[in-house]
Amino acid sequence: MPSSKVRPIGHEERLSIVDHLDELRTRLVISIAAFVVCFSLAYWQNDNILKVVNRPFTESQKRDANNPASDGGDALEQSARFNRSISKALSASGRALDGQRDVLDQLGEVDGVPAATAQQLRKSSAAVGDALAAIRTTVANEPDATPKPVTIGVTEPFVTTFTVAGYAALLLALPLILYQLYAFLLPAFSPQERKTAVPFMVMVPILFLCGVAFGYFVALPRAVDFLLNFNDDNFDILVGAKDYYKFSIVLLLVVGLLFQIPVGVLAITRLGIVTPQQLAKNRGYIVLAVAVIAAVATPTPDPITMLVTMLPLIILFELSLVLARIFQKRAAGRPSRWDWDDDDDDDDPYGFDDPDPEDEPDEDGPDDDGPADDEREAERGPGALASVPRSEPDGEGAARPRPDPDV
Repeated sequence: MPSSKVRPIGHEERLSIVDHLDELRTRLVISIAAFVVCFSLAYWQNDNILKVVNRPFTESQKRDANNPASDGGDALEQSARFNRSISKALSASGRALDGQRDVLDQLGEVDGVPAATAQQLRKSSAAVGDALAAIRTTVANEPDATPKPVTIGVTEPFVTTFTVAGYAALLLALPLILYQLYAFLLPAFSPQERKTAVPFMVMVPILFLCGVAFGYFVALPRAVDFLLNFNDDNFDILVGAKDYYKFSIVLLLVVGLLFQIPVGVLAITRLGIVTPQQLAKNRGYIVLAVAVIAAVATPTPDPITMLVTMLPLIILFELSLVLARIFQKRAAGRPSRWDWDDDDDDDDPYGFDDPDPEDEPDEDGPDDDGPADDEREAERGPGALASVPRSEPDGEGAARPRPDPDV
């Protein structure tokens, strides 16, 4: 494919619809190829990706299962605590039996011990050794009790793995896909408009990735921990893989979109819907709305988690107000292509309704041979004047042709 098809296009260049479609096709092919490459990489590492996505769930379930002092939780957590307690008891018994075997071996080697007693001590030591070996084997073969989402159905493991790998590939390919999109749209902007649009375009993916990271490390673990441990004494909690991954992806997407607050504030202020001063005046209502959104995004009863979630959103809002004031000062008095003439007496800014000068009536009247008529006759030339017959009124008021002097 020729490289000229994806070369940067200037604002002043004019392309046909076929050229635009050809460029769009090329950029779509590049984006799809990038997604396929990222998907191959994500599917190759799907085990590590699933571990990363499952971490909030496993940490939430293991916290109560590994706490011997806890007496609550669902039946699965209680069973996990019981198994872990048995494993610890067997390990302690193994250490005790190991010491007893050493004592029996030493007693059997003491001088003066009857042969029958020494033989019995050696048999007891061998039995203790066999029990110790069995205990060590049991402890070594302890099953992995790490909780994981469950799958129901024949195809669900395959489909779920492909779905998670697809979302991971989309996240990895997002920078290149956005670059292709921006490269296709930017030529439509003038150089002045590009100075305003490019910062917006750069802010969108950066803020989205920051929101996803914040959601994964802060919002998602607290939300999962609260929801899975809510009233768990009355339920046997089995979390389906499809439901868990859907919940995680939607939550991360929502938090990523919430981090677009600066872009939204700058957009509505640049469009003139509201002014930065109006937003600052109603700051209290906006903080209340942010608190409600933070409470919904992280449904936990403790205020600390909600405040931790609110803090970056409020900081982003305040920074967006500062940027909006800066753009407002820079745009003051600067004409834009969207500005219209606001004069009340001009309803036709493009002059479509202006009369044609040739259709305007003669200022001297239709029959008056005034200066305007003489000027037009002079422009036509002497030949045109001679070829046009003049009329003279007759005695009765009717016009009759003036005789040609050359005849």
